[in-house]
Amino acid sequence: MKHSILIGCGAGFSGDRVDAALPVVQTLVHRGGPAALIFENLAERTLAINHLARQNNPNLGYEPLLELELRPILALCLQHNITIVSNFGAANPQAAARKIFELAFELGLTPPKIAVVTGDDLSDAQGQSLLTQTLGGSLQSKRFVCANVYQGAQAIAQAISAGAQIVVTGRVADPSLVLGPAMAHYGWAEDDWDKLAGASMAGHLLECGSQVTGGYFADPGHKDVPGMDQIGFPIAEIFEDGTCILTKADHTGGLLNRQTVIEQLLYEVHDPAAYITPDVVADITQAQVTEIAPNIVQLTGVRGHPRTNTLKVNAFFDGGWFGEGEISYSGPNALARAQLARDTLSKRLSPQLSLRFDLIGVCSLFNDDDSTLLSQKEAQLTNVTPFSGPQDVRLRVAAKHDDVSAIDALLREVNALWTCGPAGGGGVRVHKRPRLSLVSCLLSRDQLPQSFEIL
Repeated sequence: MKHSILIGCGAGFSGDRVDAALPVVQTLVHRGGPAALIFENLAERTLAINHLARQNNPNLGYEPLLELELRPILALCLQHNITIVSNFGAANPQAAARKIFELAFELGLTPPKIAVVTGDDLSDAQGQSLLTQTLGGSLQSKRFVCANVYQGAQAIAQAISAGAQIVVTGRVADPSLVLGPAMAHYGWAEDDWDKLAGASMAGHLLECGSQVTGGYFADPGHKDVPGMDQIGFPIAEIFEDGTCILTKADHTGGLLNRQTVIEQLLYEVHDPAAYITPDVVADITQAQVTEIAPNIVQLTGVRGHPRTNTLKVNAFFDGGWFGEGEISYSGPNALARAQLARDTLSKRLSPQLSLRFDLIGVCSLFNDDDSTLLSQKEAQLTNVTPFSGPQDVRLRVAAKHDDVSAIDALLREVNALWTCGPAGGGGVRVHKRPRLSLVSCLLSRDQLPQSFEIL
């Protein structure tokens, strides 16, 4: 029986804390044995942003915080044979690899063995041809920008087995970042479904960083979490049968217990009996979450079913422009003044603009343009007192349009509220940016080979 493998998480999204990985690596070094560190940096939004960055500069398009994430831990990982695996390659994995070589040189390190995983980017002519077979006219009717397929763990495992110290990927499924090192360590077959499913759910628990160690769990007075300012990121000890034990970085804050694990286990799971990943379909309906000791939780009982014959693809198209503006009103009658500003903007702006208004501090989560949680009639029926007016309201207006001049008009009108009224407005902020629209589809995995190259 092989020694278990420890896999820690250094980031749960693009923009996560860049000092979080060091305590994780120090813990991995202290515990000893085979280990890997993942950075999970991609979402649909961040991948789109990186594609836009690459369009403007062919040397960009990877995770903007890459250097800040790796600088504190690169030497320590290479010295102690801790494999680094991440999708921080985003829209430009080759450029990310070059940046890592530059950082290693700057730090006086021997050039690491870096593998780049490919097969996710369908932006070239061949990829567009595949998409046309499924999307047809919708692909032709919009200005295509890029497309990426959610790949799995196989090429990651192969790259590690070939000696890669760092594996840079583009779009792979989040749990695959953890499954890849486990597959390489244990030599699991592609149809060891229970083992693949168990390790994939370990990856699912790690993928959002401190969400599983109390970050997204915390609710003062209801679910208290100590040391939120120094919250520790998670580590999974994965065993040969695919089961795992979750812990967190030593000497850190946060909380890891049965409740935090169950919350993250169910996070973004559409069907607990069939959680679909590129590698396996996981079934957690019989999973057991057991609290062994403080900040130590075991996950067992995950079952796996054969993977699907298709993979998910996200295709991005030119979505025109997005603009938003904000202004604050405070003091007596603040709500009425914010409502008047909203009505003024509605009347002055082109009817071609579909405007979204939010009265932040009142009902911004519900897009309730009337700014009441309950109408008078609903309040009478439910015997609930209507929501009373606040003393501090921030009006937000947003719109999207193909013509940037329409967005510019919106921003000018928000700015004009400074003196055109209503009274007492302040703190104006306006912003615009190009946007991408998204269409998802399924393609046969036989048409989407994944591979790797060691640079």
